[in-house]
Amino acid sequence: MAILVIAEHDNTQLSDATGKTVTAAAKIGGDVDILVAGHEAGDVAAQAAKIAGVRTVLHADGEVLAKQLAEAMQALIVPLAKDYDAILAPATTNGKNYLPRVAAKLDVMQISEIVEVKAPDTFVRPIYAGNAMQEVRSKDPIKVITVRPTAFDAASNGGAAPVESIDAPQGPFKAKFVGEELTKSDRPELTTARIVISGGRGMGSAENFAMLDRIADKLGAAVGASRAAVDAGFVPNDYQVGQTGKIVAPELYIAVGISGAIQHLAGMKDSKIIVAINKDEDAPIFQVADYGLVEDLFKALPELEAAL
Repeated sequence: MAILVIAEHDNTQLSDATGKTVTAAAKIGGDVDILVAGHEAGDVAAQAAKIAGVRTVLHADGEVLAKQLAEAMQALIVPLAKDYDAILAPATTNGKNYLPRVAAKLDVMQISEIVEVKAPDTFVRPIYAGNAMQEVRSKDPIKVITVRPTAFDAASNGGAAPVESIDAPQGPFKAKFVGEELTKSDRPELTTARIVISGGRGMGSAENFAMLDRIADKLGAAVGASRAAVDAGFVPNDYQVGQTGKIVAPELYIAVGISGAIQHLAGMKDSKIIVAINKDEDAPIFQVADYGLVEDLFKALPELEAAL
């Protein structure tokens, strides 16, 4: 059995999600190759080659792959598929964009956001906003799978796989990359941070999120938010944690002024330790919290900051 893992990267640094996807691939069993598709991403290919258990790194370099747009990625991956029994990608913005197109071109069903491998053809994935787990068995000749990175540990380093250059697709393609607006922050990235502190509608205003910022700086934490806080305009939507936001599983998650709607819990309930601060003792967040403080956040946060 041969498995192809599509690397997640920014053309400079290999994402931690790639190593976690390799772990999922190893649980399926067989030889694992990594495809690094990008532009001037030789360093990324070298990093991928160091992941333990990898047979070969395929490196495709071209300007059309710089942002991993769906058309270009499909044109690259589909011809390679004949040599593999499964194609895996992290369930990130990129993976969710191009892999459904690959599955459609291969005429197979995509299996999305798996959190467990039961057998080479059987996988577990969350449904109903994470309130139920579905066991899926696939009879497709090629399994096309996205992997929820928070559900797997990253594969260790220590490998020395050879790097093989392959041709990038030529195009032209109908879609092109125009531009992006990125939030600049010195804090850890939300999906990879060890500690996350999130605020909800209870924060009251955008200005009050400064209280979370100060605590986050002391803890070396990332700052997140519930959808209610984002919809209210308190913070940008790239702060959003939840079913329609980012999925996180840090060692410590602190929920402040968040009631704990199902959609939010779907994005953070796999955190190792959950702390909730809410003045409503009946808030659903306390049902999943390891530690709960029933207190007005405007009293609790200054005391927490002072203690830190």
